[in-house]
Amino acid sequence: MPSRCVTLEGMTALIVAMLLCVGLAVAVVALVAIPARREGRDLLTARGERVVERVKDRTEVVIDKAEGVLPKRDKETVSS
Repeated sequence: MPSRCVTLEGMTALIVAMLLCVGLAVAVVALVAIPARREGRDLLTARGERVVERVKDRTEVVIDKAEGVLPKRDKETVSS
């Protein structure tokens, strides 16, 4: 009865394939984004900039709320 487990060779092939995909994605971004940025063009559209700004604002609100709920840490608690 053959084993149904994934072999080490199969996992190696999967990892190599994923690394190739990531490398290809990095190359595409480098070919598109870097020259555009050097020419002074923005990477995000106006809508994208608004989304980023909203995320930053909401993150600040969540951090403020979390500081009120979470216990205060002192230097002794953090270092141990």
